[in-house]
Amino acid sequence: MLTFAPNLTTLFTDVPFLERFEKAKKAGFTHVEFQFPYAFSIDEIIEQLTQHELQTVLFNLPAGNWEKGDRGISIFPERRDEFKQSVITAMTYARALRCSTLHCMAGVKPNDLDVNDALHIYKENLSFCAKEFEQHDLTVVIEPINTFDIPNYFLSNLQLAVDILNDLSLPNVKLQYDVYHMQRMQGELIASYKKYKDIIAHVQIADNPGRHEPGTGEIHYENVFRALMEEGYNGFIGLEYNPQGQTEESFTWL
Repeated sequence: MLTFAPNLTTLFTDVPFLERFEKAKKAGFTHVEFQFPYAFSIDEIIEQLTQHELQTVLFNLPAGNWEKGDRGISIFPERRDEFKQSVITAMTYARALRCSTLHCMAGVKPNDLDVNDALHIYKENLSFCAKEFEQHDLTVVIEPINTFDIPNYFLSNLQLAVDILNDLSLPNVKLQYDVYHMQRMQGELIASYKKYKDIIAHVQIADNPGRHEPGTGEIHYENVFRALMEEGYNGFIGLEYNPQGQTEESFTWL
């Protein structure tokens, strides 16, 4: 049995963020995820989770100044201190919201940053994060993201992510497998999942093209879901898509 969690950053956007928890509950969900909770107090989010009997399964570490183009800060040598503070902030939210898995975005690599230097800092920061998280039974995940959506994103292919995880060999650093990004980067959705299922801690979905709900594009999600079940996936599946119309109407694929 697969458990789906709507992403409250991309879904139910016809209402303010704190009102989306109620909408998720009314749509029949018991778990939610979101990208960044930091614009809201912990108490505000806990109130919504408690009132609507929801559990949080994933959110991101602070990723820098999103409005100015930051998409993660963990590859930058000069932002080590900022990254360490972001880990503490994320950990504070995670413990309060009882969320055990957090995504660490890598960042957009500028032309003047050497690839090897970026990789070294990224691994160093992930190791720091894992050590801090370990004290509270938290897992950090890394996610390959396609460069059509985020040009020059550092972690833009599956093999690099796998190599990083193998090099770190830390039990609480895992892979976030986003089917949409995988399709845009390389395809081989089911074969890749089967090959790396032991290091995958979270799955997200959207169709391609358009990053809309399943059934609107080229991905045969019936086969994908069947493979996840046959392979014994028991984590959560985040619905991180942009609905073509009203969010509630986009759930017909379920």
